[in-house]
Formats: sequence, structure tokens, C-alpha cells
Amino acid sequence: MPTAVVAQQKQAITLEDIWSKGTFAARSVPGFNWMHDGRYYSALDKGEVVQHDVTTGAAVQTLVPLADLKPAGQSQPINVDGYDFNADEQKLLLTTDTEPIYRHSTKAVFFVYDRGTHKLTPLSSGKQSYATFSPDGQRVAFVRDNNLFITDLGTMQEKAVTSDGAFNRIINGSTDWVYEEEFGFAQGFFWSPDSRQVAYYTFDESQVPEYNMQLWGDLYPKDYRFKYPKAGEKNSVVSVSVYDVAAGRATKMDVGPETDQYIPRVMWTQTPNLLSIQRLNRLQNKLEILHADAATGKSKVVLTDTNKAYVEINDDLRYLAGGKQFLFTSEKDGYQHLYLHDINGKEVRQLTKGPWEISQINGFDPKAGVVYFTSTEGSALQRHLYRIDLKGKNKARISDAGNGTDVVNMSPDCRYFLNYHTSAGVPAVVSLREGSSGKVVKVLEDNAKLRQTLTQYDLGKFEFFTFKTSEGLDLNAWMIKPSNFDASKKYPVLMYCYGGPSFGSGSTQTVLDNAGGGVDFNRYMWYQMLAQKGYIVVSVEGRGSSGRGAAWRKATYANLGKLETVDQGEGAKYLGTLPYVDKSRIGMWGWSYGGFLTALCMTKEADLFKMGISVAPVTNWRYYDTVYTERYLRTPQENAAGYDDNSPVQHADKLKGKFLLVHGTGDDNVHFQNSTAFVDALVKANKDFQTLYYPNRNHGISGGNTRLHLYRQMTNFIQQNL
Repeated sequence: MPTAVVAQQKQAITLEDIWSKGTFAARSVPGFNWMHDGRYYSALDKGEVVQHDVTTGAAVQTLVPLADLKPAGQSQPINVDGYDFNADEQKLLLTTDTEPIYRHSTKAVFFVYDRGTHKLTPLSSGKQSYATFSPDGQRVAFVRDNNLFITDLGTMQEKAVTSDGAFNRIINGSTDWVYEEEFGFAQGFFWSPDSRQVAYYTFDESQVPEYNMQLWGDLYPKDYRFKYPKAGEKNSVVSVSVYDVAAGRATKMDVGPETDQYIPRVMWTQTPNLLSIQRLNRLQNKLEILHADAATGKSKVVLTDTNKAYVEINDDLRYLAGGKQFLFTSEKDGYQHLYLHDINGKEVRQLTKGPWEISQINGFDPKAGVVYFTSTEGSALQRHLYRIDLKGKNKARISDAGNGTDVVNMSPDCRYFLNYHTSAGVPAVVSLREGSSGKVVKVLEDNAKLRQTLTQYDLGKFEFFTFKTSEGLDLNAWMIKPSNFDASKKYPVLMYCYGGPSFGSGSTQTVLDNAGGGVDFNRYMWYQMLAQKGYIVVSVEGRGSSGRGAAWRKATYANLGKLETVDQGEGAKYLGTLPYVDKSRIGMWGWSYGGFLTALCMTKEADLFKMGISVAPVTNWRYYDTVYTERYLRTPQENAAGYDDNSPVQHADKLKGKFLLVHGTGDDNVHFQNSTAFVDALVKANKDFQTLYYPNRNHGISGGNTRLHLYRQMTNFIQQNL
């Protein structure tokens, strides 16, 4: 073969490239931590904490040398997983031997490191969670065994703030399972700005039913029982208290007489002794901001936000310096926008407006009076950084013009921000930029090596497109065609779906202009591998997704699965009209909500799909948790039809195509119970199907060779049946 031909020959993508070799792993800027003055950042480098100049990226000094990381009596240094500075950045809390619990919760061994004395001191005995310096750096609060403690760093004396904590009964200073999973935080205590007080949550989960999960491996499987409130069942009773450090006493805050409610956020205002508490009714359609006097516990409602479906919970509440105003986002005009309020909750003005939505507030510069935020103003498929002043004037886009998605990490003083820019099929460029102008100071990572690697592989064409449904709706989608695509041929199609509603500042869109087109890059490369094998891969974004306003996202309210299934079916019908698509060979797959939707499409739209793979699916929303499920369906007692009419279990007898059901037995989120119920229904309906279960694996079904094995099985199933 001629040399020139050999040089141009492209490589085939393998599952090992994707899931074990790391061939397509993008580089980032790990461990980047802004330092207080905005001129420097710090990062872990070969086990040491190193300070870097923001403008050059050059290492300036080693803040924690490896030689200082040997605890007394040990010859080897500790392996630092993470770290936090105190206020003057002379002391650090070092985390090691971190152990995950659920999605956000961890416990670890903490050490206090003094840069002046080079002394390394264990914070306490055993493992702790969420160790946090007081703002003045003199104390550390942490949680152990469901109780809250404070250590005085001057004496290293430890004091218990609470003592009634007990597993599966009382939790102090951290959250229960459902708050962690659905409200997105695990640490449940917060130092006051003056370091004199600590506000903390208490969860009484004694009446919450337990879920029993068997752990396999030993001669006799072990039972792991934890509190998991399924839809319609009892939740934890949640209270908020403030502990006065000097007085050594706690005062309970008044969150109202109703106990069947949520307290999704607690934070200190900029006013001394004033605590902000967000209260949400169980149906999640009424959110109230309470201001509580930390000394007496007395509270008053200053703002109420309501919606006929549900109200968004996010981290956009910002109290401004001076204690007279706060920023808040609401979708009361149909889109998530930014509002300025006085401290008593009265609306001063709406700062942003238009048929687009704010995804996140990224920062506030008090000197310039400017708010930085990420929004969909350019396109529902993109996210870019903007700024606007407190008068609602001088709005400007800060990130570069053009397509793609920007993820922003802004310095506390807003002088600089780290920008992670991606676009479809293109790995991240990480750059340091000026906050006021967006001007590039330095490119910290351009993934040039990965870009070069990608040129060596046979990649198909990725393209976004929009089509109109029979209802007249425009649905966004993308398609990957084989590199040797021939329009005169007929190709099988694999559709990927998620379809679930997003919440807060997150996005569940599968059609986005980022590196993977809305999916993680490894999965994108798997789709490219399938394209090499002769498949067209498509994702269609239906109703219920984010980026297009409240009406679009909440169209699925009270009837999850109905419209989403219709829209995926519309996608299959549209694809079947394309001259290069074999409409008898359209398949679908999805994970979690996408697994639920795949199961529905394989039953309710059985004539459209030849093959389906459901991974870790919900098959009956009665089995899922209160916060998520009731937010979108209300309770089963109020809306039984919303739970049952679109449960795949109820439609098992309609299955026609080849079907693979996958689940991890250790899934604490979407319980294995969902798949056993669906299997039972399929057996009763005398339907043929295949199952694949992974012992002790959680919702992510990962660890060791697990992902490689899973994707090999799915690839084989697709090739054999589509």
C-alpha cells in the first residue's frame, strides 16, 4: 500500500479506548482554587499545595510542602484529597482518606496545617464530615456520627454542639438522603460572618420508612437499611437552630407550625444576627424567604414566590453588602430572570427580561455594582456569560461571540474568571479572563493533544437540526452520521434520550452545543464508534427539558412520561421519512429518566422501535422519592392517574421489540425494585426480554471494568438486534 494512503488511514474507535485506556480523556485545570486577593490561585501539584500567579499561571511558592505532610510517628506523607484555607490563608484544613457516602456526602480524615509553624495536627479522632473554618479562622466546625462539633484551634479542644444524633433517627449538621439527592447539598451547618454563631439543620427522620438494600459478596448478604421517603410517604421533620459559640447555647428558629414542609436553603445575610431561611410547601408551588433573628428565633416572611406547577430552587439568592438589598431569580414572567429586592422583600426592579432564561448567577462585583450571570439568550442550546448593572442597564456578553457553551468559575472579587469553553465535538479550552471585559489573560489548557488524537480517528459528521411535529412544535435534535455516509443507502438509527425535567441551575438537556453535544464526551465517542459500525445516532429534545422557558419545561407537569413519549415517537416518525433511514430499524436507549422513557417508547410506541435498552429506569414513580416525584406529579394520593397511566409496568403487555433491562443492585437512588417490578410484569405478559444486573453497583454503574463491560454488552445487543 502506498505510504501516502497509509498515512491517511484513520483508526477505528474501540471500547477500550473509551472506557479503560483514557484515549479520549480531556485535560482540565484540576484543583483550581482562587485565593482571597484575586491575584493568585492555588492547586494541588504532586501532593503539595502550590500558589500560582493568576496572570501567568507560573508557580510562585509552595504553600504546603510534601515534607510537612508526615503526621507524627509516620514515615510517609498523607495523600491530600482536598484543602481549604482559613481567612488569612495561614492555616489549611487538609482532607485525606475521603470516603463517599451518597452523591454529595463524604467522610474523611482532616488535618490542620499551620504555614507559620509547619505543624500538621489531626483535627479529631476517626473520620469527620464537612470540616469548615470559622470566618475568623479560630475554630473549625464539623460533623461526626450525626452530631455537630466545634474545635478551638488555639487549644484544640473539641466541644459537642449536639449530642442526640443517631443513625436513621436524628441528623444534626448534615442533610438526610432526599435533601442531599434532590436539593443538592449535604453540609447542613453555616458559620455566621462574624464567627460568633453557627446555624444548623436538624432532621428528625424517625418516622421516615426505611429502604432495605442487600449488599452481596459475603457468605450471608448484608442488609443496608436507610431512610428513603417514597412518594406520598412521611418526610423528615426539619428544624433550624443557631448555636451561640460564646454562650454555648442553641436557639431554634421559627419556621412555622407546619412540619410537613421543606427548608431547601439556609444562609446568613450581610446583616449581623439575621438569618435567611427558604421555606417550601410539600407540593413545592409556594416558596417563602424568611428572615429570622438569630438571638430570639423570631422570623417573618419577606418574599413569596408561587407557581401553579412548582417553584425552582437554586443558589441565586445573593445578599448585597450593606445589608439593604438582595438579588433573587424567579420565573414569574415565564422565564427565569433576575430581580433586585430591598431587604424587606419589596421588588426594586426586574433586571433582566426576554424570551430566554438565566441558568446561574456567577458573581457580583459590589464596587462596580455589576451582576454576572450565565444565560440562554444566544440560544437554548448554548450558555454564555453576561453582565448587567443594578439598574438593569448596560447588559453585555462577556464570553466570546460565537457558538458553544461556557462554564464559568469566577473569582470572589470578580476580577478574573476561569472559562471552560466547548462546542460540539470539540474538547474544552480553559482560559483565564478579565472579569470586566472577558479579555483572555492566558490559555491554561487547550487540549491540543486530544484534538490531535481525534484527527487520527474515523469520526462521523455531527450536526444539529430542528423538525416540526404533527402538533406544530419545533423540536431540537442532533445527528451523527457515519464518516462514509452514502445518502443512497438505508441506515439503522439509535436514538438516545433522557427527557426528564431539570431543576435549579442544572440542565438535563441532551441537545446542547458543548463537547459531547449534550452528553459526556466518553458517551459521545461511543456514539462515534457506533457510527463507524454503520449506525446513525440521534438525540431528540422534547417537552419537559430546560432552556426554553417555564411553559415548555412544565408542560409535562402532573403526567410524567406522556408528552415525552409522544415527542420521542414524533422523532422516530420524522427520521423514518428521511430517504437514508431504514424506518424498520430504529432503536432507543436511555439511563435513569431516559431508561423510564425508553421503556415507555418500547411499549406505548412499540410499532416505531425495533430495539430498546433501559438502564437503571424508574418503572413506577410510586417507588421514587418524595421531593423529586411530588414536585412534578403531586402526591399519589392526589394524582393516582399521573403515577399509573404512564408507568411502564402498566404497559408491559405492549412490548414487541428486543429489549434489554440493566440495573445495579446497590442503586440507592433508583432502586433495583423498579426493574424487578417491570420484569415481573413482563413475565406475566409472557414477553421475551433480556436483563443484566450489576451487584452492589449504584446508580452510576461504575468502578473497575464495570463501564467497559456494560458498554460492551450494550454494543453487542445493538449489533445483534438493530
